[in-house]
Amino acid sequence: MTDTTAAAAPFDARYLYLAGGVRPAGTCTSSCSSACGNWWGCWQDPAQAPGQYVLWHLNNTASATWQGASRPQIPVITYYEQLHSSGLGEGAAQLGALNDAAQLGRYLDDWRFLLQTIGSKTAILHVEPDLWGYVRQQNSNPSLVPTKVKSANATDCSTQEDSAAGFARCMIAMARKYAPNVKVGLHASPWTYTSSGDATSLGNFMKALGADQGDFIVTDPSDRDAGYYDSLGQNRWWTDTTAAQYLAWSKTLSETVGKPSIMWQIPLGNMSQNNTTNHWKDNRVDYLFANLPQVASAHIVALLFGAGEGQQTTPETDGGNLIARTKANWQAGGTPLCVAP
Repeated sequence: MTDTTAAAAPFDARYLYLAGGVRPAGTCTSSCSSACGNWWGCWQDPAQAPGQYVLWHLNNTASATWQGASRPQIPVITYYEQLHSSGLGEGAAQLGALNDAAQLGRYLDDWRFLLQTIGSKTAILHVEPDLWGYVRQQNSNPSLVPTKVKSANATDCSTQEDSAAGFARCMIAMARKYAPNVKVGLHASPWTYTSSGDATSLGNFMKALGADQGDFIVTDPSDRDAGYYDSLGQNRWWTDTTAAQYLAWSKTLSETVGKPSIMWQIPLGNMSQNNTTNHWKDNRVDYLFANLPQVASAHIVALLFGAGEGQQTTPETDGGNLIARTKANWQAGGTPLCVAP
């Protein structure tokens, strides 16, 4: 969202995406140039030193206001770099890059640079949407997915096993080491949430991965507006039944892992839209705000709304719905969170 939108309602958190691939080998260590490509560390005036984009986000949220008074927001960062760094395409192909020590070493160096850029500041770090879902598709035991963690980063990962589980655990341990005031959590993909027993099965997988060593887990109910998916011939609408299933699934997942969850990248569409670009219909925003006690009961501690693709409804194109809903919830006193599992 824009700064103007962020100041239009009492939002508690604001997230940004880091994607596009990690820092090119041997370049961009102290300055930015065309050789840095699409690396997030130079998503700013190239005359500035690497990392200023993230520092801007940390400082911008810290200086947020509401109704003319200071009201800092929590900065959230979604780190989505493994896919683009691998260059191999989604799914099983990208997992092969985990077993390439040189490539994985560059990835973990980039993760360390992010953590060192944050330093002692406070932030929430959301680690790798989709990746762990593909690991689960390959093997429900993440210890059997080969990953050259030790040789990729002997400094930080030498005590971890050479597997996807060792990789995830090392990322969490690095966060504790280099950015002690962050909260960090892995992404739990809800691709089969309507299947019987999926929440428990996924929860056990996430624990084996090391998610219980983090502070939370993250789920995403959809990456596009339902109206947009209609235009592609796909039915992605929430019904009362599937919405209740998602909350029940979230609750069991949290209780299995032993951590609360964050619902992320929630589509912003609403039924007043006309199903055109940036104005697609969806019902998730209105459903969630109308059922906040059930959301809290499911151990969901944050709702992060955002368009997952450039054609989707945004906080600036939704007719003011998210702002109005957020203000109304705040004026009503909010909804108490349930005790985390």
